[in-house]
This record gives sequence, C-alpha cells and structure tokens, in this order.
Amino acid sequence: MNSIAKEILPAEAFAKAKQGALFVDVREQSELEAEAYDVPNLLHIPLGELELRFAEIPNDQDVVIVCRGGGRSLHALRFLIGQGYANAANMKQGILGWMREGFPVHKGNTLTQNMGFIGINQL
Repeated sequence: MNSIAKEILPAEAFAKAKQGALFVDVREQSELEAEAYDVPNLLHIPLGELELRFAEIPNDQDVVIVCRGGGRSLHALRFLIGQGYANAANMKQGILGWMREGFPVHKGNTLTQNMGFIGINQL
C-alpha cells in the first residue's frame, strides 16, 4: 500500500473526472448548496461523517477527494490511505482553485460555465 498522500491540481482532477473518476466532496451540505462541482460521479460525505461512511467509497476505482480549499480533503485522504485506499488523490486548491481555472460548477440550481468550459455532463 502506498502511504503517501497523492495531491493533484484542478486540471488533472478535471481530466480524471472525464475518465470516470469518483469525486468525493467532504464539505458541509450548505457549502454544496452555494456551489458544487459539476461532475457526473459525485459522492457527498461531510468530513465529520467520513469515519462512519467511508465504505460507500469504492476501493477499486480512481477517487478524487475535494473540498473548498484542499485542507479538509487532504485530511480525508490521509484517513482513506489508512483504510487501504490506494487509488485516491486530494485535489489541491479545492473548489476555489477549480473555479479559478474555469471548470464548471453549479451555483444554487444554475450551471456556471467559466472561460468557455462546458459541464462534464455535456462532454
């Protein structure tokens, strides 16, 4: 088992999402209601529930752990590594970096397409 926390930037996370990786968002529900990743495979498990619910995360596929700025998701990744998840990575910069780079998000009930990027669901 690789015990080193793998970290990736939003561009690599976007590419992984297009290839079918599962995004696990560890933010609180209110944060998702404000702005959420527009990816086809998204699982919401708040960080405070991760220890009880981590079995919901498949251990046999690529997983990208995400949050607002990258800190909570790094903490979640370290926990998952301890549970044997070798195919998981933390997305540095969180949704703030994701939006800065122009990748698609839902704000409220609206898809925002920054800098000409289209939602992954439309690819």
